[in-house]
Amino acid sequence: MDAQPPKPAPTGARAARKRQAVVRAARDLFLREGFGVGMDAIAAEAGVSKVTVYNHFGSKEALFTAVVAGALDEPLHGAGDGPDLSALAGADDLRAALTEAGRAWAHAVRTDAEGRALRTLVATELHRFPELGRAWRAHGPAGHHPAVAEALRTLADRGLLEIPDLEVAVLQLYSLLVFPQMVFEQYGTELDEELSERLVVDGVEMFLRRYAP
Repeated sequence: MDAQPPKPAPTGARAARKRQAVVRAARDLFLREGFGVGMDAIAAEAGVSKVTVYNHFGSKEALFTAVVAGALDEPLHGAGDGPDLSALAGADDLRAALTEAGRAWAHAVRTDAEGRALRTLVATELHRFPELGRAWRAHGPAGHHPAVAEALRTLADRGLLEIPDLEVAVLQLYSLLVFPQMVFEQYGTELDEELSERLVVDGVEMFLRRYAP
């Protein structure tokens, strides 16, 4: 797999727009053609040069990881039906706010057809491209779920939670609130609303019992 030596990614508003365009183009092409799509095609779809793509991501594995991580975190920025986890630190009642966020998060995961297709693509392509799995593992839980990691870090910094291991906490929150939705869908079914609600309510209770001061 061709790749250039890693270097700091470009910064600034213009660079951010180009990065977003590359991720969007890569997401569309990966879904249509799989991981085997060429970087030239991604650059052309994004309207940038191939050098720009490499300047931002360094390799196709890193770009694919960014695409999937973005899809996992996409419902967590207050857009559409998704929750805005950044608002948790200012909530009067953290339990109630996290429960409501969990409901919205679970619903967004269940109804996101494109995100579901990307998760299926990861499972499929790992067999064909083992280097993709190595890149995914190297990225770490906090890197895959930056919105969750940032929200938990802020809560810990403000003394609302005590989190000795952020990466474990990120995975535990995902496991309690949304992983069941993903696991069931991979087997061609889904959780009903009533069971999803019980998982969210109890999941938040378990999480806070572990991490509340």
